[in-house]
Amino acid sequence: MTVHARSEHARGAAAARRLARVARRYLAALALPSAELSLLLVGDRAIRSLNRRWRGKDRATDVLSFPAAGPGPLLGDVVISLDTARRAAAEEGRALGDELDRYLAHGLLHLLGHDHERPADARRMARAEDALVGQGMVTAAALEGSGSKVESQARSKSRSRSSSRSSSRSRSRSRSRSRSRSRSRVAMP
Repeated sequence: MTVHARSEHARGAAAARRLARVARRYLAALALPSAELSLLLVGDRAIRSLNRRWRGKDRATDVLSFPAAGPGPLLGDVVISLDTARRAAAEEGRALGDELDRYLAHGLLHLLGHDHERPADARRMARAEDALVGQGMVTAAALEGSGSKVESQARSKSRSRSSSRSSSRSRSRSRSRSRSRSRSRVAMP
């Protein structure tokens, strides 16, 4: 198996070398000894540009997969945003390497034909990711309640909601008290 890994991110060289080793392990676990894979680490600006060009979505994302055009050992390219991985790892309390492993597994499985748009496909992809990394992105998204869509924007919104729940609760209680006071003022002349 051959894994080509490089980084266009100023601080990604060591992460790219590490991901190449992890990719070889994943390919072996998937029984793909003659597969060839290309990995690229970039920043948010570059992945946003790719996401806009190829998916019509003008925002940064965590990982993009570009399958090879035809049959053969080349599976395709996996592009990972190191900036997004750093933020997500910090927000989730996970090591950066673990977050990158999740992105790699997710992207690799997309190259192999997995998808998460329909519930049955999402369950199948979640099982495959979990087998590679423990808890993959699809399973994590389902547990967070963001459904089968697994984009960093959806996860970020979910994280923002959960991290601000306590402040939302206090704002809600405050509004409730305020409404109660208003009602009582209205009810009492």
